[in-house]
Amino acid sequence: MALPDTAPLLVGLLLLFHAFGAWAIVEVTMEDKVEVMAGETAQITCMFTTDEGLGGTTIQWFYVPPNKERQRIYNKEPMHEAAEQNTLFTHRISLNVNGTAAVLAIRDVGVRDNLEFICVIKTLTPEEAEGRTQLQVFKSPTFPTIEAVETGISVNEEAPSKIGSCRVKNGYPKPNITWYRNNMPLRNTPREVVVTSSTTIESSGLFSVQSELTMKVKKEHKDAVFYCEVIYFVPGATKMTESQHINITVYYLPTEVNIWVESPKGKIKEGDTLELRCDNNGNYPSSITTIKHQNSEYSVENKTMVRTNVKRLDGGVYECTFEETDNFEEISGSTKVSVNYLESAVITPKDSIAVMEGEELKASCNALSSLQTSTTWFKNEKLVSKGNTLSVKSATLETAGMYKCVVTVPEMEGMKTSSTLQVNVKGSPQILGPDVQEVETYETTVNLTCSATGFPAPTIMWTTSDGKNLNALQTETEDGAQSVVTFKITSNVKVFCNASNDFGSKVVEFNIKTILNTTLTTITSMPTISTTTRSTTTISSDTVVHTTPTATTTTSTNTITDDTVQTPTKSPNIKKESKGFVIAIIIIAIFLLAILGSVLYFLYKKGRICGRSGKQDFSKRKSSKDNIVVEMKSDNTEEAILLGVNGEKQQPNDQ
Repeated sequence: MALPDTAPLLVGLLLLFHAFGAWAIVEVTMEDKVEVMAGETAQITCMFTTDEGLGGTTIQWFYVPPNKERQRIYNKEPMHEAAEQNTLFTHRISLNVNGTAAVLAIRDVGVRDNLEFICVIKTLTPEEAEGRTQLQVFKSPTFPTIEAVETGISVNEEAPSKIGSCRVKNGYPKPNITWYRNNMPLRNTPREVVVTSSTTIESSGLFSVQSELTMKVKKEHKDAVFYCEVIYFVPGATKMTESQHINITVYYLPTEVNIWVESPKGKIKEGDTLELRCDNNGNYPSSITTIKHQNSEYSVENKTMVRTNVKRLDGGVYECTFEETDNFEEISGSTKVSVNYLESAVITPKDSIAVMEGEELKASCNALSSLQTSTTWFKNEKLVSKGNTLSVKSATLETAGMYKCVVTVPEMEGMKTSSTLQVNVKGSPQILGPDVQEVETYETTVNLTCSATGFPAPTIMWTTSDGKNLNALQTETEDGAQSVVTFKITSNVKVFCNASNDFGSKVVEFNIKTILNTTLTTITSMPTISTTTRSTTTISSDTVVHTTPTATTTTSTNTITDDTVQTPTKSPNIKKESKGFVIAIIIIAIFLLAILGSVLYFLYKKGRICGRSGKQDFSKRKSSKDNIVVEMKSDNTEEAILLGVNGEKQQPNDQ
């Protein structure tokens, strides 16, 4: 092989240089430090120069463990190179030589690689040189976590109180923690601010740092913002991370106590529900808040007081007291509550008043109130007057009645009271309606009503035109009296209603006219049969004719004239359906009579009646009147209508 052949040559050259006393010059240049983030690949460069050139140069790399001798990790000779076995870097390093630059690459560096590395350059002569570089590995810490104290802090504490703690983990080199309050850094100040820190080296070699802040709090710290800032290093720079912001609860004594009406908003009236609220500008936990009514000593240990259905006596001064139970210090505040009222309306004169007709009526209405009132007068829900006084210069019977006085408070909705006054006007009675009243009826019983106004309440008497007194039921009304009489009537009659009191009387006349329904009366007769002539039977409303059949052959025809049935005068007390029903019955009866006459005539022709064996002649004898009488009766219901046909009366010799 070529390499063994050149070995003697190199040895010979070395002896030659030694014999002549000529030594090669070797120089090494390296950086003081190389910075790299953990997990990355570090590259350490070794720059060297030599007079012999690269053919006979040996390159060796060493690292210096803490407190130990240096250890070689890589060796490169002219004929051979390799990483040393069983070192921290055996499987992670490689060497790249480019001219006079030897670059050692260390993969996946960690904080344990934060060591000093040595590059040694040797030539064929005994001359050698070395350089040193410090490898610095950086690891960014985790995001800082901050915790505030859960309990509040009293301003009365003499020693500084713990505010919170801040922690950051797994950084390299060791990170630094600084506390801030409202963007201002906090430094250790005796008896005011104390910052303590502790550092933990993890098994990985990384640093975890915890810092705790204690300080003496003041009232102005109740809204303060606290946070911690972590400063850590990266290759060629310094970085900062800020934690979340926290607040603390500061307990401090109040300097002012406020009490106010929460509801109702605006003015308060009797019957409302009153709610009072109390608060202070302190924030002390060991305390008692009491609301008290000074007028009644009514109190509650709460920040809220509720009183339902308040009265005017519930008004006055309400005081809220704050008591600190540790040192028994007190502070209080107060407010004045006004409860508006409206008493019941009072009318003078009370309940009722009586005045003579034509005299002046005067009444007044008042209601005691804490606010301005408005008064109105009503009669039958109609406004009749405004103001406290009701005045009528000349009273009439129409003036009488029930008056209502309504008092309201315009400023507050819902404040209203009222009272009533009965006004009576003394005078002779007046009867409602005309003096003469016409009454038409189909009924046999009639009800009459008579209403009279007047004061004193009039007495109502009923009499008829023939001097009879009628018993009636009388009731008093708001402005007089009313009487109802019920009696039977058989003919037209006049009835008088007489209303009287101490000041006179009044009479009203009722003219009652009876309208009777007409009913057809049954006439038991057979029609006269004649073979030669036909007779006409006329129905009148005022004649009843009884006839017997004759033995003549005369054919009798029943005729109903238009004036046979008299239609009665229509009364408003009778329904139209009653009259129509009667007419329908009459038409049906006539139709049945016609059928009966036809049947009898047919039987007569056939010889089935009157013992006829053949054709017989009958003499006709006409009665003085051949009429059918219709009689109608009025009895609240439609009665059956009976029809009868009368024949002519026969002479004795014809029978």
